[in-house]
Amino acid sequence: MAAVPDPFAAAAVEERLSLVREIVAGGGLTDPAWRAAFEEVPRHLFVPYYFDTRAGAYERLWCEDPDPVRRDRWLRGAYEDGPLATRVRDGELLSSSSQPSLMALMLDALEVTDGDTALEIGAGTGYNAALLAHRLGDGAVTSVDLDPEITEAARSHLAAAGYRPAVVTGDGARGCPERAPFDCVIATCTLPSVPSAWLPQCSPGARIVAPLSTGLIALRVTGDGPARSAEGRFLRTSAYFVALRGGALPVRGRTGRVPRRVSDNDLFRFLLTLTSGSLDPHEALSLWERERRPERNRFGVTVCGDRQWAWLDDPEGPYIWPLGGGRERPA
Repeated sequence: MAAVPDPFAAAAVEERLSLVREIVAGGGLTDPAWRAAFEEVPRHLFVPYYFDTRAGAYERLWCEDPDPVRRDRWLRGAYEDGPLATRVRDGELLSSSSQPSLMALMLDALEVTDGDTALEIGAGTGYNAALLAHRLGDGAVTSVDLDPEITEAARSHLAAAGYRPAVVTGDGARGCPERAPFDCVIATCTLPSVPSAWLPQCSPGARIVAPLSTGLIALRVTGDGPARSAEGRFLRTSAYFVALRGGALPVRGRTGRVPRRVSDNDLFRFLLTLTSGSLDPHEALSLWERERRPERNRFGVTVCGDRQWAWLDDPEGPYIWPLGGGRERPA
């Protein structure tokens, strides 16, 4: 079947290049291969409609709007460096297309090389899978999502843009064992902890990049068989994503009676969410102030068998917390 002509193709080129220039000016896309992917993958084909939330409500913009002014708003918005709400049900955000500069940061943190295979958790619009497929090839990329409507739409968008990675309907917390092993895993949804099914599906040395708490954890997988483990630190940036569905729900940090000037602080809320269930808000505040308001990259995560824990500065302590309801590290 012949591809359907894209009436926005010419206008989208300059918008796309402008977005890339903005990301590069901010220090991103230093890898020429990822820069080429962002320059060539047409994001607008993955968001034929989305919801503009800047007015405080969900305003639908779409590519077939009869009003040319609103169509122009849709196209320009598709190439702004911001997240786009793409699927809303009963006022709840179910799926979105992430901020492109944040996507570039996460893809760079994967440290991929030619010949690598990638597992994406959370298909979204299919745009991130297209970027991966552009870099690694269709056959090297697997994208998993629980919602069949999302996976069907992602496949359609990918095909329209000329990409055909494997898009699987399933529980992302279980990974995709039939297509393992993977050299990298990237999640585009917030996790409460690292799913235990992922590590056995990873090659030794694999990289895992995922949103956790309100940050991005970058783990390196080591060992083989039952002895396989993973460890790494958070990146410095904040990150807010739709929660993973199918696995356990993220635990929200409780602010208690902590002063608002503190509870509204982004770094403190990161610590509070990361240690939820282990530290009450006042203990977390004492630690935060004693350690001079630590940045995210001073924190890390270790996964070893069915144990995983978060830590500050050193995985051996003294500051460690069981993660996601799991057991603490071995004594």
